[in-house]
Amino acid sequence: MKRFLPDSLTGRTVLVLVLGLFLSQLAAAGFFVFTHSDLARRISGRQMSERIANSVKVFSETPMEERAALLRNLNDPSFRVQWHSIPFVTASDGDPDTDALRGELSEQLQGRVFLVGARRPPSFDHPPMPEDDRPGGHWDFEGHVPPPDAMGHDPLGRDPRQGPPHFRVSVRLDDGSWLNFSVNLLPQEPLLRPGFLLPLGGSMVVVMLISVFAVRRAARPLGVLAAAAQRLGRDMAAPPVPEDGPREVRAAAAAFNEMQVRLRRFIDDRTQMVAAISHDLRTPITRIKLRAEFIDDDELRGKLLLDLDEMEAMIASTLAFARNDAAKEPRTQVDLAAMLSELCGDFGIPYQGPEALVVVAGALGLKRAFANMLDNARKYGVDARLSLGHDAAGTHAQIVILDDGPGIPEAEIEQVFAPFYRVESSRNRETGGTGLGLATARSVLRAHGGDIQLFNRPEGGLKVLVTLPV
Repeated sequence: MKRFLPDSLTGRTVLVLVLGLFLSQLAAAGFFVFTHSDLARRISGRQMSERIANSVKVFSETPMEERAALLRNLNDPSFRVQWHSIPFVTASDGDPDTDALRGELSEQLQGRVFLVGARRPPSFDHPPMPEDDRPGGHWDFEGHVPPPDAMGHDPLGRDPRQGPPHFRVSVRLDDGSWLNFSVNLLPQEPLLRPGFLLPLGGSMVVVMLISVFAVRRAARPLGVLAAAAQRLGRDMAAPPVPEDGPREVRAAAAAFNEMQVRLRRFIDDRTQMVAAISHDLRTPITRIKLRAEFIDDDELRGKLLLDLDEMEAMIASTLAFARNDAAKEPRTQVDLAAMLSELCGDFGIPYQGPEALVVVAGALGLKRAFANMLDNARKYGVDARLSLGHDAAGTHAQIVILDDGPGIPEAEIEQVFAPFYRVESSRNRETGGTGLGLATARSVLRAHGGDIQLFNRPEGGLKVLVTLPV
């Protein structure tokens, strides 16, 4: 199911809203059909009962010689009237439909005898009566429907089981004759019709558009918060997130701003502590150097001064790493291709790539990061080379450094980025490494929105992949 769900919060929220709207509309339509069917029959039955009662009243008050013309005026396709000496309905049926019509007729035909029968046209059961059985010699039923044939087929091709309900009603007049009615209740309009579907579909489209607008507007602060979180990884001095929007978003923004303040305070405290330690260590190191000059043994004096120089280098590297000067360095346009070409020339490593590629970065921090990587490639690799290019999308520069050296054990590929970590088989005190080169390089690149990854090549050696936004 997850494969078919939208990936964004806006898409999922709109999907839930539209699905809920569709189900509610479906339930409402079902309830409407269920109630509308019964209500429509009641209304149609009341209208028909009133029409029957009015017809009986008018027919009773009409003179005998005018009743034939009246019958012609009363008849239409859904309302047929026949005047006869006997009722066409022999006994009232007892199903719910006839009971409902009988109840309506009881109110309209107070005091009169009437019968409500089966749902089939009276002409199917009663062909025209002989001339001598017609009351007063007046019998007229224009549009008389012929009876069915011997197989029971309607000659007009109608199926009495389909279409609107058919009722037969026989009402006795004051003179003892009967008015026989064949009544078709008005057919109900189908539910799946343009008059019903178009408003339903239009309302769903309108709700969907409004939902998309409202949800995107409500989710916008979350996008701002996500962008601020990414910016925080590059710049601890980034401005705080605006605390507006719904209550939950304001609470999240306030918590994020508080976290940023705490992180900045923690880093500042750590930097001050390292700076203080470095400053305090330089003084005794300087005193030891001065006292080492008075050692008569040249070999011992040289080793001691070498150790002191190494300690000073470690202190300087540690201080530079702790301060993270690359994150504070102002960003300017830097020709990355020219910088890498110059560094490769300094380290004696071949360069392959364009002559110019401009990025916005801190020049000193970026140069120090690539210098650390090229220095490692020269010291620990064999036949190192560097290439510069773009990724498939063209949004990031890709710098690849290859060598044919021993590589790094798979279990230690991520650990080499930890401060002061050195792979024992290659990084020892004779190399002069402090274990901060790769840590510093990754810190600088991530401060620029890029990253660095290490891979052991199948044919042997190490591959360093650096990505940097252009």
